[in-house]
Amino acid sequence: MSTHKRIVVSSDHADIELRKTIAAHIAERGWEVVDIGPMTSESTHYPIHGEAAAERVASGDCQLGIIVCGTGQGIMMAANKVKGIRCGVCSDTFSARMIRQHNDANMLSIGARVVGEGLALDIVDAFLSAEFEGGRHATRVDMIKALEG
Repeated sequence: MSTHKRIVVSSDHADIELRKTIAAHIAERGWEVVDIGPMTSESTHYPIHGEAAAERVASGDCQLGIIVCGTGQGIMMAANKVKGIRCGVCSDTFSARMIRQHNDANMLSIGARVVGEGLALDIVDAFLSAEFEGGRHATRVDMIKALEG
């Protein structure tokens, strides 16, 4: 596992600009950003990109991941199929903070057609600044992990 702050970002073909804006925003905050694309607007499939980002987090190559598609839902569902991933889709800062504090989420999904750029960056900041609280929440996260088999 990497010891410095390293985060993977990915999206589908329709949400490249928001992903790039998020990547630059995160880099300004001292994170090493691993942008795994796509790099062109050629049609692609969000499950491929959600899984690829999740694999980077699950392997320990990156501590966290942020993924983007139209609603954030589809790419989040694909990411959550990877063992060890707890990804939540958020369209507000409260939820982004809570998925880290209470669910120890290691990935955030954002819907580019749901939130604007300013709110998306606020959501990212809320996610990145929050830390897992442990305690009673650790028991619940352990229960989620047990479902992975």
